[in-house]
Amino acid sequence: MPRINLLPWREELRQKRKKEFLTALMAAVIFGGLLTYGYKLFVQRQIGNQNARNTILRNEIATLDKQIEEIQGLERQKERLLARMEIIDQLQRSRPEVVHLFDELVDTLPDGVYLTEVKQSNARIELHGDAQSSTRVAALMRNINSSDWLKDPGLDVVETVEQGSAKTAQFTVFAQQVSASEESEEALQ
Repeated sequence: MPRINLLPWREELRQKRKKEFLTALMAAVIFGGLLTYGYKLFVQRQIGNQNARNTILRNEIATLDKQIEEIQGLERQKERLLARMEIIDQLQRSRPEVVHLFDELVDTLPDGVYLTEVKQSNARIELHGDAQSSTRVAALMRNINSSDWLKDPGLDVVETVEQGSAKTAQFTVFAQQVSASEESEEALQ
């Protein structure tokens, strides 16, 4: 006799398929969640590594900035030292100028002219003195004009003053001192 299955097999098949689908869906959700969590951990690790590299770079930049400041400080100190050396060199070059000036003053003074005061302001020299006559003052100015260490003579005042029985000419003469550098430039031309 034939057997007839009257049980609701389609319903059981549907339940079985539904159970398999839910199991597969649950497995897919769990796999997706694990995959997402793994990707999140990977990205966080990459961000952490990049932050560590950024920190290293910031520290190196700060170290380099300090070194740059030190270098700039050394350059400023070098410039100050070079300026000092230039001043010292200039003073060394101008040292014999005073000796030349006094020698030249002695050489340019004609007989009968006496200096009472000598003032120097930078390269300008002011000479005050007494002369036996105003022609001797003119001779002094000619001597200054032909001098190697003095130039541009200028007369400010000549007064004739009676001192006892003699008349003297009191004068004020200006001149410019020629520096050694100016003299060497003129020699080159």
